[in-house]
Amino acid sequence: MTADGNRTAYQLSPVQFSRLARRGILLGLSLPQLIAVSTGVLTLVTALYTAGAPGIAWTSPIWGTAALTAAIAIGGRKLVEWMPIVSRWMWRSARGQLTYRRRVIRPRPVGTLALPGDAASLREWNDPESGAVMVHDPHEQTLTAIVAVSHPAFALLDPGEQNRRVAGWGRVLAGACRSGRIARLQLSERTLPDSGTGLAEWWEQHGINDDGWAAATYRDLIERAGPAGERHATTISLALDLHAASRQIHTQGGGMRGAATVLRQEMAALTGALRAADLAVGGWLTADELANILRTAYDPAVGVALERHREVGRDLATAGPVAVTESWDRLRTDSAFHAVLWISEWPRSQVYPGFLSPVVFTNGVLRTVSLHYLPVRADQAARDLRKKKTELISDAHQRKRIGQIEDAGANAEYEDVLQQEADLTAGHGVLHTTGLICITASSADNLDAAVSTIEQAAIQASCETRRLVGQQAQAFTAAALPLCRSV
Repeated sequence: MTADGNRTAYQLSPVQFSRLARRGILLGLSLPQLIAVSTGVLTLVTALYTAGAPGIAWTSPIWGTAALTAAIAIGGRKLVEWMPIVSRWMWRSARGQLTYRRRVIRPRPVGTLALPGDAASLREWNDPESGAVMVHDPHEQTLTAIVAVSHPAFALLDPGEQNRRVAGWGRVLAGACRSGRIARLQLSERTLPDSGTGLAEWWEQHGINDDGWAAATYRDLIERAGPAGERHATTISLALDLHAASRQIHTQGGGMRGAATVLRQEMAALTGALRAADLAVGGWLTADELANILRTAYDPAVGVALERHREVGRDLATAGPVAVTESWDRLRTDSAFHAVLWISEWPRSQVYPGFLSPVVFTNGVLRTVSLHYLPVRADQAARDLRKKKTELISDAHQRKRIGQIEDAGANAEYEDVLQQEADLTAGHGVLHTTGLICITASSADNLDAAVSTIEQAAIQASCETRRLVGQQAQAFTAAALPLCRSV
């Protein structure tokens, strides 16, 4: 092979994301829009046939309101699509569910996580075989385990090595799709205040402490710069679908022990796939390690102290927050303010792996980037793609029949479906991906500044973000906590 051929083989290939589907049910109308339009048309026709022209005037507030709510958009959503969010917010506000205060005197039931809201139903299961803690969600019927991973700086690798690692990560996701028993994969990348213990431990092991000028300078630098730095931590959460794995669970004896056995099989498969992708697996998290993550998510100010004194703050029964107050567009916990952004649009043009570097490497901002992968079985994905392709062709024919101008977005969505079908035929998996960014600050003003910084970084990464409103508490558990929670 020639040198030019080698250079071509090791070039990093760009990728392109599928567009967010906005097709709707009929003629581009979503279900809430279709209900509003149908209500207005039904009112208009009924008034016309019962009272004639005067009836149309009398019922104009009804059909006019329905038409306006279906047509007017605010914040990227139609007015009728805001109704469920606003209604739920008002209901929770009336029932006092926007605030949480922990009852210190009253003990919690054994095995429950001390979390607010709907996350209070989560249960812990300490697996005696692997030593890992597993989180059971009785409502979603999932069992989740979390593994810590580490990796070299991707941006510093040469293009050939980057291409190889991207292919390895693709095989990890494809394996999750082929399993058929995985409900969700969550990749969380967090920035945390560095206590400086890592630098101090390195100096103790490798430094030459001879009481000289150089040694004193190094010690002083470690004491000053260590606690002011930041460190990155990455975890991957694996959620087992208890419904899909019911037969295997029954074979293993049933109950939580059988579910834990089946989950261990998926954990072993994921560990092997991660190592094949050259990711260093740090071990599945124990109850103490998970408790530290939950505690620092709600109370980041105590993170440095917990890192220096690892014998305290490691109990899941007390790892939850003491107080939580939810606002329309932010969340306040023990020592911090939080805001969650949703990556509403991935890059529409071709980008190279590592395009999220502006977001991941933003300095001076405490944030957690969570990617939720929902695997789809190959047979189900093939049926969904065929159905979607048929609907797109039918919608195009309907628009042509009524004389509506063809939309370029619809053509691009059809091309995305064809590309997904080709990828599925080639052996790749189909996953529904959701990106969330949780931003943390010590005050409301600092939070607004940090949100602006992350929004600008997302623009540099060719992504579009939206600040979630009316659901910040639920979004926080999905973005900041590695528990495979949905929004």
